[in-house]
Order: sequence, then structure tokens, then C-alpha cells
Amino acid sequence: MATLPSLAHFPVPFFPPVASAWREPDGLLAWGGDLSVPRLLAGYQRGIFPWFSAEDPILWWSPSARMVLDPAALNVRRSLAKVLRNKAYTVSINRDFAAVLAACAAPRQASGGTWIVPEMQAAYLALHHAGHAHSVETWVDGVLVGGLYGVCVGQMFFGESMFSHQADGSKIALAHLAAHFVRHGMPWIDCQMHTPHLARLGAALVPRDRFIQTLTPLVAAPTPPQLWTYHWDNTPARPFVWAISPLV
Repeated sequence: MATLPSLAHFPVPFFPPVASAWREPDGLLAWGGDLSVPRLLAGYQRGIFPWFSAEDPILWWSPSARMVLDPAALNVRRSLAKVLRNKAYTVSINRDFAAVLAACAAPRQASGGTWIVPEMQAAYLALHHAGHAHSVETWVDGVLVGGLYGVCVGQMFFGESMFSHQADGSKIALAHLAAHFVRHGMPWIDCQMHTPHLARLGAALVPRDRFIQTLTPLVAAPTPPQLWTYHWDNTPARPFVWAISPLV
């Protein structure tokens, strides 16, 4: 069995080639190193991300197929479309990144654990302070009820996690973000791994070779001006038409 490379032998910004990632578990590429801002950015630029549990060392991944959402193809169910039309909420960008991160890091009932361990929280806070990690928040009567966060490099957004404390809280944030990205020419949201939930939202698997080929010019391109300084009140961007699902 091949030995998993240690990043102790790969100073920033170098990583092993993604083609050398293991088939089982799918995409495991390397271990160790650190979660510094330069290391994380170097990983994202190459289609590599950290994912590990509290009892594990830092593990780095580049799956053979990547779950990607085209913002213009977001699938909005009729029940969510009704919520969006009623506008009984406010959406913001970067108003409270730390609160979104903490909510995403809270253990989920289904798993009882979290991959956003304290080291990861500190790393994403550092990325946020450096201007690379961003949050989208959903508020109802001044209370944070849902949101998401991720990392932006050039014209690529890497979605990391989302949470809801109220029905559709995270989906409202995602719908506004998708519309915002369509306006600003942001073509992809990286969702990393396949889940049925992401598939229902319209995300699809892309082979790693194609993902990296598309990713490379996107991360090298300049981020659209004002992308992360825009604030909504509660009206999704227009012109934009979501793909409305017949499901309720």
C-alpha cells in the first residue's frame, strides 16, 4: 500500500500532484503541514482542501469527482420561492462571520460531532481577517437564523458549510448568494463532496481533471469589484430567475 505523503516534505506552496490522491478513501492526498493562510490558499488554488476530525492529523483531499453548483442552476422549491417572495427576513454579507462559523461548527444531531474543529475555526477566522473567507447571513427580527461561509479565490467560491436555526435559513442565504454571483459573473460554487441535499439544490459532480482545468484560470482571475462589500435588505437580485422545482 502506498504511503500517504506528509506535507512536512512540501513547503508552502507545494502539494503532491492531485492525480496521486488515493482511490480509497477517495481523494485523500496528504497529511500534516499547517493551516496557515498561505498554505490554505495554495491548497484551494490547486483544488485541495483540509478535512479531518479532532482525533486525526490534518488531512488534505482532492476527490476524483467534485460537487459543483452553477449559481444560475440553483433549484428552488416552490415552498422556498414563496418564502423568498414574502421577504420576512434580511440577508447580509460578512455582518457576523464569527457567529456563522460558530453555528456551522456546532455538533449536528445526526452525527454528534463536527469537522470544524477549533484549529479549523481559527484558520477560517484568519482567512476572513485576510479578506479571503466570507459569510452570508439570514436574519429574522434581528436574530441570526441561518447562513453559510466559504472561501473566495479570484472568481471561484469554495463553499465550506451552512446552518439553519429556522426552516430555510441557509437556503435563503444560498439563494441570495447565487443571484449575487450570477450578476457578478461568478460561475461556480465548489461544494466538495456529493450529498443528496446538494444534488437536490442543483449541484452536479464534475470529474477532477475537468474541475482543475476550469479552476486554474478562475483562481488566477481578479475577484469582481465590490463582490464582498454589497449589502442586501431583503430583495434578491434582478434580473434573475431561479429554476423552480415542482416539489413543495
